[in-house]
Amino acid sequence: MEAIVVYITVPNEKEAVAIAKTLVSEKLAGCVNIIKDIRSIYHWQGKIEDDPECLLILKTRKGLFDILKKRVKEIHTYSVPEIIALPIIMGSEDYLNWLQEVTLA
Repeated sequence: MEAIVVYITVPNEKEAVAIAKTLVSEKLAGCVNIIKDIRSIYHWQGKIEDDPECLLILKTRKGLFDILKKRVKEIHTYSVPEIIALPIIMGSEDYLNWLQEVTLA
């Protein structure tokens, strides 16, 4: 199993919790951390935006990324949500075994 970390930004804590609970309950993520009160500065539709957001940090399997991405797009309020995956190159064997057990095979 190849494990990954996925970053997703959302506009508020309510949406962060809803997405996190959905992905964990559907076994698309083993764990989701929610970091509140981040500030994002970015280009959008010809302007520079400056918005408060929350950051979701998900741990999952690389093989689930496409399904996870599709599901996030279905429930996210942004028309172009940030969904970025990074490889986990090392980790606790116990944690990675747990992650394999609690996500879809």
